[in-house]
Amino acid sequence: MATTVVITSCSLFTQSSVEAIPSTPPEVSAQQLMAHVKQLSETYHPRDYTHLDNLNNTADYIKHQFESYSTRVTEQPFLVRDNYYRNIIARFGPEEGELIVVGAHYDSYGLTQGADDNASGVAGILELARLLKQSPPTRPVELVAYSLEEPPFFGTDSMGSAYHAGKLAESGQAVKLMMSLEMIGYFSDEPDSQSFPLNMMKRLYSDKGDFISVVSNMDNRQITAQVKSLMMGASDLQVYSLNGPAIVQGIDYSDHYHYWNFDIPAVMITDTSFYRNHNYHKYNGDTWDQLDYDRMAKVVKGTYAVIENIQ
Repeated sequence: MATTVVITSCSLFTQSSVEAIPSTPPEVSAQQLMAHVKQLSETYHPRDYTHLDNLNNTADYIKHQFESYSTRVTEQPFLVRDNYYRNIIARFGPEEGELIVVGAHYDSYGLTQGADDNASGVAGILELARLLKQSPPTRPVELVAYSLEEPPFFGTDSMGSAYHAGKLAESGQAVKLMMSLEMIGYFSDEPDSQSFPLNMMKRLYSDKGDFISVVSNMDNRQITAQVKSLMMGASDLQVYSLNGPAIVQGIDYSDHYHYWNFDIPAVMITDTSFYRNHNYHKYNGDTWDQLDYDRMAKVVKGTYAVIENIQ
């Protein structure tokens, strides 16, 4: 087994030499990102599945924000353990064509404030909504805020993303790409602030937590490379990519996982979660003031560049 991991790992890094595809995305507001993260992590804390009132208030907040930017905002309720939870969806662009989905979960783990995990991702899709209203996309786009990504539902069909992916597949809608914004706000310039699932990766990536990563499985190497190239060309933020099997811990640790089950190309855009952010799932640790909103804005710019330019 160890030999297989090493051989497979060598192929994980074939995307690292792609060239940037330059673009000029509109400006993203770091202040707006901060405001959204503070609202979600402080006002609606805690946001785990046992605090249904807070989850519903969070969903209402997201819906209200979406309605400022789109006339096509819908709810997608689903039943889990005798309670209804809600995905909130905002649609942009034409009705016809291959769909792009950008999603982020709005629930948090236990009693954590969940600023990076995952108010940061939700803030990202809310700012994307503003940009897409300013410059309507030429292809259909859905921005989706999911409930129930965190344990005890993580990895199960009770996740909001599982429900959304299943409904997309059932509808026969062609999907070009799904991007999951999963923890996009924690960065560090300190040496050895970045760890990895495999020691050999230290030779191929920065030892500083100063980059954003595009992560997917082995089937999605080509589209991962496209996403990386477009994100690299949108700002000066370092972008790395990783394609690997599920035995590499973290490859499938977010909402993109369920889209793979329906053969929908999907990637996770992440600051690498617990490989960098030591406040991960810690009570009173993952707070809004720990995040880097300027670099988070560059992540959003890169995501916008993908929406506009992916081929």
